Amino acid sequence: MVNSVEVEDLKVVRDHTQVLRGISFTLAPGTVTGLLGPSGSGKTTLMRSLVGVQTGVTGSVRLLGEPAGARSLRRSVGYVTQAPAVYADLTVIENLRYFAAVLGADAARVTAVLEQVDLSDRAGQAVHTLSGGERARVSLAVALLGSPQLLVLDEPTVGLDPVLRRDLWLLFAELARAGATLLVSSHVMDEATRCDRLLLLRAGQLVADDTLAGLLARTGARDAEGAFLAIAEAVPA
Repeated sequence: MVNSVEVEDLKVVRDHTQVLRGISFTLAPGTVTGLLGPSGSGKTTLMRSLVGVQTGVTGSVRLLGEPAGARSLRRSVGYVTQAPAVYADLTVIENLRYFAAVLGADAARVTAVLEQVDLSDRAGQAVHTLSGGERARVSLAVALLGSPQLLVLDEPTVGLDPVLRRDLWLLFAELARAGATLLVSSHVMDEATRCDRLLLLRAGQLVADDTLAGLLARTGARDAEGAFLAIAEAVPA
């Protein structure tokens, strides 16, 4: 079985500063992995490296058996950035129809992804009139159009109310059961309970790669936040 993600000795230097410091890990198909860490820890840089849009990268990064950024991965990998990457002056459905045409996705996928992200009732609304959480869900819908095997999601639940956060995590679990692999970044430690596995970043270093149960056993902490603090404080910045 080919791993969905294989990263070996990944380093990123930006403006003469080492942002990522020799990171290595693999992700198996059909799993939800949480990428946790404080702001500035390197989460976004790592995700950008995975999808092939980061400069200053050394080391090996392969997705679905192909080098990161390969053209062959265009439909197989979905990427949702922190800032919604959609056209504000178009309606929700116009955005989805446009990106479906770019990807060569079946038109039926537009209706399907609208339902998945619970935006069917906003289909004819201009994106600039939506709330921040709704715009984020439009971006997620775009990422789902190609039925990707790998989803890389950068802080997808920021600004969402608790009900929508819960519903999105239920969707993530459903996608994983169907065989997709998800890497979901967050600085909200309670979201760790919804992940099969956790990668903890601090100052560009991968300080832990384990299940939540494993981290709690390792540290004796009561929750994910306590485990992260215990591990982070033991690692020099």
